[in-house]
Amino acid sequence: MSLELRNVTKTYRDPSGGRVPVLNVQEFKLDAGEQVALIGSSGGGKTTLLNIIAGITSADSGDVLISGTNIAKLPEVARDRFRAERIGYVFQTFNLLPAFTALENVLLGMSFGGRKADRSRAIKLLERVGLGHRLHHRPAQMSVGEQQRTSVARALVNTPRLLLADEPTANVDVANQETVLQLLRESCREHDVSLLLVTHAQDVAAQFDRVEKLSDFNRTAV
Repeated sequence: MSLELRNVTKTYRDPSGGRVPVLNVQEFKLDAGEQVALIGSSGGGKTTLLNIIAGITSADSGDVLISGTNIAKLPEVARDRFRAERIGYVFQTFNLLPAFTALENVLLGMSFGGRKADRSRAIKLLERVGLGHRLHHRPAQMSVGEQQRTSVARALVNTPRLLLADEPTANVDVANQETVLQLLRESCREHDVSLLLVTHAQDVAAQFDRVEKLSDFNRTAV
């Protein structure tokens, strides 16, 4: 899926009631099947940008076009359906359901996307990120890195057309960093999935042919 942002702005209200600008993106494009690493300083608006692209957060103004569909103009219910069916998201904060096991969290990701639960696919993805021995453990019983890898498996389980990854290697050790990154990139290449990966790690960004700095196209960062 292709992605295009046009004149996207976002502000937040500060304690005094004023508006603090976070994003002012005149233009950003991601071609179908392209893989891009996005780097930027902490608090610079990277997560806000991903949330707007995913339709989780609404922009104050502008257009967010995903293969021609302007999700910024869709009603909330339609945005949620669009995201569940076509967008995978590796959250920096994982967003795993605490009462469910790793396997159940991944299977729930399938149900949110309207697909029939495929237990064998969910297990295969968890095994591929080194969690075959953790299938029936809940998040509180797993390390931070294991929770991160569970969220990666959940994001990939529906074979999304656009994959957003917010610091997907930040909470894993060096060995698993390569496993996670390889899984994300290989899965995207295999299924012609567009990938936008946010990172502050230069060694991760260096593996991408296209690296963008948020400050280069976010006018509030100038």
